[in-house]
Amino acid sequence: MKFNIPDPVAFSIGSHPIYWYGILIAVAILLGTFLVLREAEKLKLNLDHVLNIIPFVIFAAFIGARLYYVIFQWSQYSRNPLEIFAVWHGGLAIHGGLLGGFLVGYLLLRKYRINVWQAFDIAAPSIILGQAIGRWGNFFNQEAYGYEVDPADLPWAMYIDGAYRHPTFLYESLWNLSIFIFLLWLRRRKWIYRGDVFLSYVVLYSAGRFIIEGFRTDSLMLTGSLRVAQLVSAVAIVIGLSLLYYRHRNKVDKADVG
Repeated sequence: MKFNIPDPVAFSIGSHPIYWYGILIAVAILLGTFLVLREAEKLKLNLDHVLNIIPFVIFAAFIGARLYYVIFQWSQYSRNPLEIFAVWHGGLAIHGGLLGGFLVGYLLLRKYRINVWQAFDIAAPSIILGQAIGRWGNFFNQEAYGYEVDPADLPWAMYIDGAYRHPTFLYESLWNLSIFIFLLWLRRRKWIYRGDVFLSYVVLYSAGRFIIEGFRTDSLMLTGSLRVAQLVSAVAIVIGLSLLYYRHRNKVDKADVG
């Protein structure tokens, strides 16, 4: 599939460009917030508390995502520190965003005395849907793509950055969308425990990311050929499966189904 190289700028207001990357992130945030509030209302949570938490979690996620990326690309940013703030050029690492968002979310949930597992279950479908939408920002920025392939061998290869390549942003977007649909189904099952939806998100997303990351050409590297995202994903899978097993075996915290 050969496309014209997309313009990362959707439109301009005066001399200020508005980037597709930012638009897609804004759409993901708004849609995710709507879904969270709707589910929280069904489960009779205090919506004022939920609304107080969401902006801080989003801000922490952005900071975490950028810091994580900058830390592992410090040799590049140390030469041009002002580029650290140019997030419209890309460079937000989802694992850093998740760590930042969950940490701040955990602290605020404890403050408002909201069950952490229940809240994370509510948030999980919104998070993975946001990730599915956000990957298209990578398409407009011409990033997060795979290695070069022969289009005769891979009919769905996309022409990106001067060559036919694995469209890894598309792989992950479709995988994340399928997880979103599954989580919506899962959270209405009467046999689940609190934490099942969130932990299923952690395991399924990490499994897909581990595989897809192997096709990418722009992975953050820890050392040699060890990809940071694959290491983090492997650890997340082990922790997620262990917690699922423990909580089901010990029948911990039956979920409320709205």
